[in-house]
Amino acid sequence: MIPTRFLLKPIATAVLCMAWATGGLAQSTQTVPDHVARTFGNPPVIPTTPLSDPIKAALEVAFVDVFQQSTWGRDQDIALLEIAQSQDPRLAWVVSDMMRFITTDAMNQKLATAAATLLNVPIQKAGDWGQVTNLLIAWDIPAPPDYLTYKRTIFTSIVPGWDKIFVEGDVDWRHVSWGGVLIDDRPFDTTDDPCNCIPAADNPETTNAAGAAWLHDDDVVFGITLNGQARAYPRQIMEVREMVNDTLGGRDLGIPYCTLCGSAQAYFTDGLPAGVSRPVLRTSGLLIRSNKVMYDVRTHSVFDTFLGTAVTGPLADLDLKLDQAPVITTTWGDWKTTYPHTTVLAEELALGRNFDFRNGRDAAGPIFPVGDVDPRLGVHEDVIGVVTPSGTPVAFQRSKALLALWDGQTVSFEGVELRLDAGGIKVVDSAGQDMGSHQAFWFAWSQFHPTTALWAG
Repeated sequence: MIPTRFLLKPIATAVLCMAWATGGLAQSTQTVPDHVARTFGNPPVIPTTPLSDPIKAALEVAFVDVFQQSTWGRDQDIALLEIAQSQDPRLAWVVSDMMRFITTDAMNQKLATAAATLLNVPIQKAGDWGQVTNLLIAWDIPAPPDYLTYKRTIFTSIVPGWDKIFVEGDVDWRHVSWGGVLIDDRPFDTTDDPCNCIPAADNPETTNAAGAAWLHDDDVVFGITLNGQARAYPRQIMEVREMVNDTLGGRDLGIPYCTLCGSAQAYFTDGLPAGVSRPVLRTSGLLIRSNKVMYDVRTHSVFDTFLGTAVTGPLADLDLKLDQAPVITTTWGDWKTTYPHTTVLAEELALGRNFDFRNGRDAAGPIFPVGDVDPRLGVHEDVIGVVTPSGTPVAFQRSKALLALWDGQTVSFEGVELRLDAGGIKVVDSAGQDMGSHQAFWFAWSQFHPTTALWAG
């Protein structure tokens, strides 16, 4: 659901279908891997020339002026027709961004038809933003010149709180989309205040193991041990909160959980350069290829959730990269048996909700566009991912690794080794020291580490 102030009045659908032509433009031919061509077909040719002044004017009318007028009218219809006739697939990115927020069938049909014309594919059904975006990602269609300006206007007109998020940085803005929720912009340690967002938890209440009678032994938890202290973060709570700012074993942590990627991670948010305050991590309401986009509420710096690297804002200017703490995905029964003195997040933090997105909403695959996925594994195959001391990312298929470890085999790759711990898997280096590893779905790990090695087993 989008804010009600953005209601574009539906009017008669313009006829946007026309023959594809390629004369008179400097172009490049996009080549794609065989598995992409088999799934998505081959991409259209792509102009390499700057946008013409008439097309720039049309973009302004369709995707900038419309927010000042709060309605879509004849001028926008004419502008969209001119955009569709431009023979420039790059412009489909802007059309796709607009499609994400439209709630009327008539408007969705206009935009879907324009996108189909630009991409030289059959007309998409009204509202099929996901199909259009999957094509754009899979074909790696370049963004049009000045793309961030148009995207920023669309997104910040819908949610003003994003105005400090959509800035220049080391972000591929093509892949940023709306996750259907609003930004959590509450200051630190005010997370008891209600919000129309996914509510992070700061300094969460905990109990001892005996106080967690509400948890069943087969419930999934994410376990962290630091300096002799252990804590369990139940998936039931993390699916509601998605972000925790905590302190354990004398260390400050930011702990994002991406329900869409099946991944819980932990980053140290202390021990930073002089003058840098502890980042307070929040959910932005945005996604990058079905992976949550987190940001620091204090500086509005955006972080790459999978890598812990600041990519926009003041912290990106400092080249800040957060170190990762190990997270073990296991069951409550195994965790409390191994760590009987563990603490665990209190039941109240679940806010009375009991989600199981993995086995419910997401059971059929990613619900947001991800484009092409490395075909070596299934999209939702669980992997244990780590970057080796030499800098090589490697994924271990969890099911195969567990069988090997249970059989007493050594599971290793380039100086890292997997070991069983509390019913889950941890990764250690050659000296036996824990490394910053975590479990995730294959589609997520492989898209953030496209050159990843895959343990052969």
